[in-house]
Amino acid sequence: MVPGPELEAVEAELPNHIQRTLAEPGCISFSVLQSPNDPSRFDVEEEFYDRQAFEPHQRRVKDSFWGNITKNVKRYYEIKGETPNDE
Repeated sequence: MVPGPELEAVEAELPNHIQRTLAEPGCISFSVLQSPNDPSRFDVEEEFYDRQAFEPHQRRVKDSFWGNITKNVKRYYEIKGETPNDE
């Protein structure tokens, strides 16, 4: 949930954050949808090739402008692990 006073900055920077994330090595997909019922809520789905691709993404975000403007955002995560190959 994005605090009200920070919502405008998050909305303005979101396209840049999406573009940067999609350009990261190992990013398979990344989507962010703002709730039509609650503009302070954003649903994020991201998929990375593996944990070794995901961890640099987390570090980049933490140290970025995006990380700074979203530092007060409450986040709820569900991280799904790698699935074994059927080989």
